[in-house]
Parts: sequence; C-alpha cells; structure tokens
Amino acid sequence: MTEQQFIPQPYTNSVENGSFTWSSPSNIALVKYWGKKKDQIPENPSISFTLDHCKTTTILSFSKKENQDSFSFEVFLDGEKKDDFKPKIETFFKRIEVYLPFLKTYHFKIETSNTFPHSSGIASSASGMSALALCLMSMEKELVLNSALSKVEGGKENFEDFFTQKASFLARLGSGSACRSLEGDLVVWGEHENVVGSSDLFGVKYPFEVHQNFKNYHDTILLVDKGEKQVSSTVGHNLMHGHAFAGERFKQARTNLSHLINVLKEGDLDAFIALVESEALTLHAMMMTSMPYFILMKPNTLEIINKIWAYRQESGSKVCFTLDAGANVHVLYPEKESGKVLEFIKNELVGYCQNGHYISDKIGFGAKLINN
Repeated sequence: MTEQQFIPQPYTNSVENGSFTWSSPSNIALVKYWGKKKDQIPENPSISFTLDHCKTTTILSFSKKENQDSFSFEVFLDGEKKDDFKPKIETFFKRIEVYLPFLKTYHFKIETSNTFPHSSGIASSASGMSALALCLMSMEKELVLNSALSKVEGGKENFEDFFTQKASFLARLGSGSACRSLEGDLVVWGEHENVVGSSDLFGVKYPFEVHQNFKNYHDTILLVDKGEKQVSSTVGHNLMHGHAFAGERFKQARTNLSHLINVLKEGDLDAFIALVESEALTLHAMMMTSMPYFILMKPNTLEIINKIWAYRQESGSKVCFTLDAGANVHVLYPEKESGKVLEFIKNELVGYCQNGHYISDKIGFGAKLINN
C-alpha cells in the first residue's frame, strides 16, 4: 500500500449536508514510538493496547458552501467553542486535502467530547483525531460508495477494510498514535519484518495468537499531574534527530516487538512486565538524554513506581506500570487480579495522584459508528 492508493477517483455522488458521529478510544503503547520522519512516519514500530472507557465522541456536521477557496469549520469541546483548537485542525486539513478533496466544498461543525476531563493529562489527540478521521471517511463513503464497491475486489467486505486503513492513514497525519485507536485489542503501527501487513502508513490489528492471560487486561491511569507538559510530544519527537542514542533505541524497539510476539503467545507475564516497564523507562531516558534535555516524570511518578515494585515483590502480583510522554502512570494488570490490585491502588497509590484522581479502564476493541 502506498500513499497514492488513498487518493480517490472523482466522486460520483453528491451530498448537500448531513452529519456523522463516531466514538474512538485512546490507546497505551507497550513498545513505544519516539522519533518520527517527515509526514508523521515513525522511526520505529510500536504496539499498543486499545483502551475502552477513555474515548472521544465527535459529531461532524457539514453543509455545502459557495466559496470553495479555503477551509471553513468551527470546533466545540463539550459545547464550548474552542478557537484555540483551530490551528491544529487547519494543519490536519492541509495534510489530508489531497486524500479528501471535498474538504473545501463544505462548512464543518466539529463537536467533540471526552469521557475523561480534557485537563486530566490523558492525551486526547489519539482518540480525537481518529474520531474525526472516521467521520470524514464516512462522508467520503457517501460520495464514492456505488463506484467504489464495484471497483474493489471482494466487494463490500474489502471496501470496509480499505475504509479502516484509510481512516487510520488519515488519523496518523493528525496525530501519529491516533492510527492505533481505530481497532483493538492490540494494534501494530510501523513496518516490522515479523508482522505481515504492517505499515508505516497506518495501524493494523495484531495478527498473532494472544494467550488468555492477556485477555481483558486492565489499565488504571493514575493522574499524577493534570497540567500541560512543559515540552510537547512534537518537540520531544524532533529531539530524536541527532540524538546520541537514537539509532540503538530504534533497534531496541524492533527487537522488543519481536520478543513481545512470543511473550503474548506463551502468556509469560514476567517477561511482559520486564519488557513493558523497560520500554516505559527507556522512553523517558531518551527525553533525559536529549539536547536540550528535559524530565516529564514528577516525584510522585517515582514514588508510585517504587510502590508497585515493592508490592510486586511482597505479594507475587503480576501488576506492572507503563508511562506515556508525561507524569501519569498506567497501572497494568491481569483480569484475575483486578480486585486485589484495585484495593492496593486505593490504599497505597491514590495519595500520590493530583486531587486523588484516577481512571479505571481496560482493553477495548476500537472505534464505533454511533449514528449518521
């Protein structure tokens, strides 16, 4: 698959107005992507758990307009107009216009809401951009449906596969990790020699056997710091250019993904813990050894990590942690331990969260069309 295959033929249908509503979840990477090339291409492959409760719902309403020289849209979060979101959407539309040439034909109203507080420190770009990309693909489906179905080998089923691929491709151009949010429960993004069908252009469902140990896995997100990060992920990714350890890090990620395939198949929880925690700490090690260097972990992040290590040592639990590019801690644990680990979290870890806030989530299975 190449970028050219996502450029559509002239549209055969005409649509005056309408709306689509999609919900799409966030995701948490097990093998991290940190560092990217031009056009949101990852320097290394990654794999993530799709979440269930942490999601964005987006309503995209559209109507044809006379002046088709520029993009026209308004953005709302929880019913409140958000003009400060517009530059990011404008950049997104510019990147994807060649693949969705109808964008200047319509005025859009984008109404979005999250199941988690926008200021919670949970990255909403993955869920938000994937939901918006799906709404836009639903529009294109209306514009090309009859001709597209007749041209796609395998008919409707294969067209739906193409729909998901292109939506993931578009979402990536808005926020890299957004391409991993459309499906579940595990998604791979980035070309990897051991994952057939993997691509730098879009995420793909993890194609291999997964042991029962990893079914219905839980993720409790401890909100250590709800403030805006002092260094954005975009800036952090760019600092990998010329980073002293970048080349070895990219090799390490590829190797770790290869190892994880067997870990997930065999149900080896100890190997899973070692790999996932190492990946989290390596991500932050890259930040601390960038030039300029920076630290996104907070003192309470480290307190939580040490508490998890001590609890695991004392109890034999298979609980572990991972981190995104921020201070919050994702506590991962098997379904069968959910009662005991939640009790541990409430008794030992909640005190390190800002205002005692945390979010209980688990593995989910991707985005959903709500109505059209």
